[in-house]
Amino acid sequence: HIAIIMDGNGRWAKEKGLPRLMGHKKGVESVRKITEACSELKIEYLTLYTFSEENWNRPMGEVSGLMKLFVKSLKTELSNLNDNNIRFTIIGDIDTINSKVKKEILYSINFTV
Repeated sequence: HIAIIMDGNGRWAKEKGLPRLMGHKKGVESVRKITEACSELKIEYLTLYTFSEENWNRPMGEVSGLMKLFVKSLKTELSNLNDNNIRFTIIGDIDTINSKVKKEILYSINFTV
């Protein structure tokens, strides 16, 4: 089991003079590489800590951008996850999440069972 706290994407972007959301997009690329490597190495469990309660305190534009990026990433990567026998699930409370995002999460969970 490998667990990773996804932190520092916004700071990375700021250091490069880029918008924070560009850092989060770069983080998606990292997740793809990590997921593929874990699959190749036969890692049974990968936990990504990606969004905490404190993240709701970020500027609304950034939170909205993160949620859109999350939904887009799920739609883009879902078939790949399923093809590689990777089950997607969520640890934590999704009741406070926007209904569109929650719907995509629930669909993804059921799709990869």
